[in-house]
Amino acid sequence: MRQAPEALYRLAGPVVESLGYELVGIELLPQPRGSLLRVYIDRPGGVTLDDCERVSHQLSGVFEVEEPVRGPYTLEISSPGFDRPLFRLEDFERFAGRRVRIRMQVPRAGRRKYTGVIVGIEGDEVVLDEEGERHRLRYADMDQARLVPEY
Repeated sequence: MRQAPEALYRLAGPVVESLGYELVGIELLPQPRGSLLRVYIDRPGGVTLDDCERVSHQLSGVFEVEEPVRGPYTLEISSPGFDRPLFRLEDFERFAGRRVRIRMQVPRAGRRKYTGVIVGIEGDEVVLDEEGERHRLRYADMDQARLVPEY
């Protein structure tokens, strides 16, 4: 799964949680002029722009001192949104019964994209029901996973 280094989680987690938010996940994405460091936060009732600004201010101070990212980067604080990204294997267990869209790093049986209902996890695999067909997808082979919004 495409994620930021564990060192970023160790720095950001306590800060985000001390402010009363859940640290959903962190992405470190290379960009033409530096990197994009995107931190997803959530809380019951959702996240507002003021929440993002509050977390951004606190994390900026910590990251300025600790310098966890080499070179220039842009810090972005975001709500996970309706198409919430799933970062950890435990997220798939938490959202069992929900529809998810998964993109694999390498094709599996000639496919890279899967959309279906999360049945659960077994070991290091996510069990997915795609219109009656069960798939066992290795978590380590996933590139990205997002919930499918339900309206």
